[in-house]
Amino acid sequence: MTGRHSSRERSRGVPSPVLALGAVFLAAVVISVLLVKVISHPASAARPAAGGGASHHAAAAPAKSSQSARPSVSAAARPPASAAAPAARPDPFGAATAGFLGGRSGTVLAAVYDVRTRQTWTAGSGPPQDEASIVKLDILETLLDQRARIGAALSASDSSLAHGMIEDSDNSSATDLWNAIGGGTGIGTFNSAAGLAQTTPSGCVVCPGFPWPGWGLTRTVPADQLTLLREIVEPSGLLTAADRSYALGLMENVTPPQRWGVSGGVPPSVTVALKNGWLPLNDADTDWQVNSIGWVSGQGRDYLVAVLTTGDSTEQYGIDTISGLSAILWQHLQ
Repeated sequence: MTGRHSSRERSRGVPSPVLALGAVFLAAVVISVLLVKVISHPASAARPAAGGGASHHAAAAPAKSSQSARPSVSAAARPPASAAAPAARPDPFGAATAGFLGGRSGTVLAAVYDVRTRQTWTAGSGPPQDEASIVKLDILETLLDQRARIGAALSASDSSLAHGMIEDSDNSSATDLWNAIGGGTGIGTFNSAAGLAQTTPSGCVVCPGFPWPGWGLTRTVPADQLTLLREIVEPSGLLTAADRSYALGLMENVTPPQRWGVSGGVPPSVTVALKNGWLPLNDADTDWQVNSIGWVSGQGRDYLVAVLTTGDSTEQYGIDTISGLSAILWQHLQ
């Protein structure tokens, strides 16, 4: 306002042509000054684009992870859920698998899920089989889900029992936790929420005519075991990220004498998280149930596998069947 007022006062005693020339000259000066300012200080250099500063600070300070309380090496190995799936893979249960299983006795049911392509393949047919000790993963997931629902962490006792149950396959620990979660009723509730369609929890722990803990008589199919494994490998609506990492950590640290089965043919440098089960079905130990479930990740592979075998003449025979099948799968899933 001050500049305009001074110009009008000076114009009263000046002829109009001179005034017009002065106005033109003044306008030219003002325009020149503005152009110099724009060239010397462009807007894009004066400040970042909207949101640029916030993005920079967010990248510099990584967000806290809910897995930090119970970290697992395996957590970093999993691809992000938003990663684009690669091209579909061919069925790994091909001629080599058929030829191998054709030379084995007993009944073999198997299923594989490729984490990256989200494809599932199955082999064999037959009714659900006894779980033996692979039911211990179901017990663990049910325990973690129940504690999370009430906002409680695992107690020191729970954690000790879980370690014994998964890493050493301790039956007493499994029985204690089976009872703690409500037995077959608790397992059944969790399985319904998780989407297991063909798994029937055992109705007894001490079963007539059966010398082993009855929870091993829970019956299942490989597809349901893949569903359980996906609950701890992929983002889950039932288990927290920390609990998934915790479960995988236990399965990755199974005692060495029990690291057979779906680890067969897999190089030692590859991550394998597994749980095995073995159960004599007669007093003469000539009819065995031998099972193995787990996650294999590394060297271009990332898959879940579940193998159930029954009618094995010895425990070792069942182990050899699963290990041989696992080696074929490893070769065909690269």
